[in-house]
Amino acid sequence: MIVKTWLGICSLLLLSQNITAQKSDQINWITFGQLEDSLAVNPKKVFVDFYAEWCAYCKKMDKVVFRDKEIITKLNREYYAVKMNAESTDTITFAGETFMNKQVGLERAPIHEIPILLASRTNYPFSLPAIIIFNTKFEVTHRYFEYLSPQKMKHILRIH
Repeated sequence: MIVKTWLGICSLLLLSQNITAQKSDQINWITFGQLEDSLAVNPKKVFVDFYAEWCAYCKKMDKVVFRDKEIITKLNREYYAVKMNAESTDTITFAGETFMNKQVGLERAPIHEIPILLASRTNYPFSLPAIIIFNTKFEVTHRYFEYLSPQKMKHILRIH
């Protein structure tokens, strides 16, 4: 009986180590709903990645940049990482306000209110990929509107 219990405990420990190893191999992306709850409990810097299914550079960032071990570790340790499809049709409540995609049916590539609010620039059309970085007070510190190579992303994460 003691041997079976010991083997069971060892199996659980090995399983939990595998789960932890798997989690460290990927970014722990969360939603805006989860972000609000997380910020209330533990303020942290926030990294937001806006993408769209048709965006080739967004896909390249997923395949290359967001699979880099150093980037994964830095984002998981120091940031809440939020990933949002800019064309989402979800209604999202954040900070007591409701946001939706009011362009659905009006535009060929309808953009949700949240990316419009956070990733728009004066005199420039909305573009992807869009990376927005916030400080611990949820104030925008930097915006990037381009493909960021792993080297450039590492530099950005080091200086923020």
